[in-house]
Amino acid sequence: MSEKQNSAWSPSSRELERRKSRQSISRRQAAIAAASSIFVLGTLATILVTSPGWETVKATFFDIDYGREVFPTVIRGLWINLQLTFIGGAAIGVIALGLALLRTTKSPALTPFRFLATAYVDIFRGAPLILIILLVGFGVPALGLTGVSSNVIFLGTVAVVLTYSAYVAEVIRSGILSIHPSQRAAARSLGLTSGQTMRFVVLPQAIRRVVPPLLNDFVSLLKDTGLVSILGVTDAVRAAQINASRTFNYTPYVVAAILFLLITIPMTRYTDRAIRQRTSAQNSEGAI
Repeated sequence: MSEKQNSAWSPSSRELERRKSRQSISRRQAAIAAASSIFVLGTLATILVTSPGWETVKATFFDIDYGREVFPTVIRGLWINLQLTFIGGAAIGVIALGLALLRTTKSPALTPFRFLATAYVDIFRGAPLILIILLVGFGVPALGLTGVSSNVIFLGTVAVVLTYSAYVAEVIRSGILSIHPSQRAAARSLGLTSGQTMRFVVLPQAIRRVVPPLLNDFVSLLKDTGLVSILGVTDAVRAAQINASRTFNYTPYVVAAILFLLITIPMTRYTDRAIRQRTSAQNSEGAI
């Protein structure tokens, strides 16, 4: 090899000028963004703390000492919300997958089940969650059926699962329908059955595509588990309500809100990151 080929590459003077210019623009944009954020947030904070009723609001909603006092009971209630979320989430995934498969099947023998799955999705996706919780939580025990639990935590979980299964089923179905028919044709040409094609070809791609909206549904599920408190379940919301009713101080609600935010915000940011990665991958595929 020649000496020129062995020498290390170094950017030209013009490239160095371009890099310097880009760095200067980036620094200027960062400075403008920081100044704008400080100005806007500082203005809002100033308006808040200088308002005539700020001291009353601070004592009623942001009492730090009372927040420390009620924190143990609220966080114990949050454990109920987490249990409902993860147990319910597992059941929702199974039921929603079954509904999505029934709604996308073209088998004539499964036509009545496809109609039933469609009716299920239409009903539970259209009815407010709080009504489903009331109907299940108070209606099922009123039936007096033997062998059916009347535990409010169980009934609340069932109501949440029934509702969210309809939402998640539509998300999974949209992922299945987004797979190009050529994928199925290629799989069938290789000798795979319809079931094998769905299991090994369609579903893996479909689930990967709908991970971001599924994560959004999971965040919503965590928040909506607080609605089971209307059945008497002492979750974080109910614990905050009990403490607030004793003193007419609403700091416990703020404590519960902060605990939910500490869980949901990282999950939301992770969802945003997954969406960006998915979009970047799609753009790369399109470029190729």
